[in-house]
This record gives sequence, structure tokens and C-alpha cells, in this order.
Amino acid sequence: MKFLALFICWIPFFTSAQDMSRHYKIYSTNTKSAITLDKVVNDLTTVDVIFFGEEHNDSTAHYLELALLKKMIEKYPGKTALSMEMFETDCQTVLNEYLGGMIREKNFLTDARVWHNYKDYRPLIETAKANNLPVVAANAPGRYVSMVNKMGLPSLNNLSAIAKTYLPPLPIDTATGAYYQKFLSTMGGHGAMMGMELFQAQNLWDATMGWSIATFYATHKGFKVLQINGGFHSEQKLGAAAQLIKYSPGIKIANIAVYTDGDFNNPDWVKYLPDADYIIIADPKLPKTF
Repeated sequence: MKFLALFICWIPFFTSAQDMSRHYKIYSTNTKSAITLDKVVNDLTTVDVIFFGEEHNDSTAHYLELALLKKMIEKYPGKTALSMEMFETDCQTVLNEYLGGMIREKNFLTDARVWHNYKDYRPLIETAKANNLPVVAANAPGRYVSMVNKMGLPSLNNLSAIAKTYLPPLPIDTATGAYYQKFLSTMGGHGAMMGMELFQAQNLWDATMGWSIATFYATHKGFKVLQINGGFHSEQKLGAAAQLIKYSPGIKIANIAVYTDGDFNNPDWVKYLPDADYIIIADPKLPKTF
């Protein structure tokens, strides 16, 4: 009942699409103009996977993810899928069982190890369930990420054959160059990182998400996949986006990045141009979800 109460309290943010439209602006970096969400959906005719990079507590991002998914279902019926950082690959069976109506939500919440803010993602899962959409549990199991963070990527070689089925083929390549420099800058330099293990753990996340999407797409050609992840994983089409292209050469991708900006009414679009095909600026006055 506590979970249900939290979810109900969250609903008023999204009672009116017209009201919400006053709290965000969408900008196309290709046309360098403000556009609508419908325009984004129409652009997907030439895209296979669209990465939606969020801040995990951003109420506007969660609203737009759901709105985008619903519009994709309408525009591309029977050819829309959802992929999420919020579920780990070894929970795919549990996720499928819930989507198929075989297990109770109570069991799903426990066995799928849902995030503490699952209330933010529940509308996506329930929409997928109601419309028979495939949902990809895309992320690496947390226990293996922790292992790499402690002992580095070579430690994955010690896993059993079954455990390795939850991960991309080994060895996992590290995304050096621009992504490494971006990660280094975010972490505050070499001194703050205390070795390469932290960056290697980040690459395990990214590689697993890219591999999970590529694996799904190999048997679902023609689908439009909406991938939900933290913004860092797909900004500048680095991270998980770059790993996807490595695992599935020729796949067509686009990305969205969402930011809050104090100058919401007149944002400086230029500073965001390198980050994504579509930049969304959200009203910072809206409350966070946690």
C-alpha cells in the first residue's frame, strides 16, 4: 500500500499534457529550432533506436518518456519496444513473466530488484504490458559491476558459463578517447578515480546495454526501440550508444538529452548542441520525484 500511495501522489504532475507543455522546450540540433514531441516521433521513420538520457529524479523527463512511448506505439503499432537501464539482464525472465500476466506485481517488484524510485518507471512498464510491448532488461547485473569496480574487467573471466550469458562477449572493450576524457573530467581527474576500475565498471554498464539492445534488434528488425538511461550513458552518442554501434554496425540511432536550466524561458541552446539530436530544457521549478 505504501508503494501505491507514492505512485498516486506522483500522478498530479501529469494530469494535463497542456499544463506540462508549459514546463519544457524541445530543440532539434539538426534544424536548430524548437520542435514538438510529434516531430521527434515522425523523425523516427529513419531511426532504429532512440536513447532518452534522463536525470533519474526529473519529473519532466519521466513525463516525456511516457508521452514519447505512447506516441511511438500509435505511430509504429506492433513495431515498438522499450529498453531500460533500470532492469538487469538476469531479471529478463521475471520481467517477461510479469509482462505476460503470469506473476503478481508483488513478486515482480521483489524478484526484478526494481529501483527505489520504481514509481517513476511503473507507468512505462504498465503501458508496455497493456500494449504487449517487448521490454529489454538492458543493464549489467549489479554484482558484476561491483566486482569490476573492485578487481577490474579481467575478473569477469572467472565467472561461470551461465553467468557470462548475462554479459556481452568477453573481453569487453573500454571506450577510450572522448568518452574516457569526459568521464575523467566528470570524476574530477585521475586523482579522484584511484585507478581504472571505476571507468571499467562504467564500460561494463555501457557495453551490456549496447549488447542487450543489439541482441534484441538482431531478431526484431524493423522495430523502433526506446532506450531509457541516465544521461551520461548516451550524451554525444558515447557510452552505451557507441557500444551499440560497435555490436550492431549500421544500426541507426538518435539521442535525447534532458536538462533543467535556470534560464528556462530563454535557454542558451548553443552550449547543449554537441550532446544530442534533441535537447529538452525542463523547468527547474518543478519538483523532483525524490
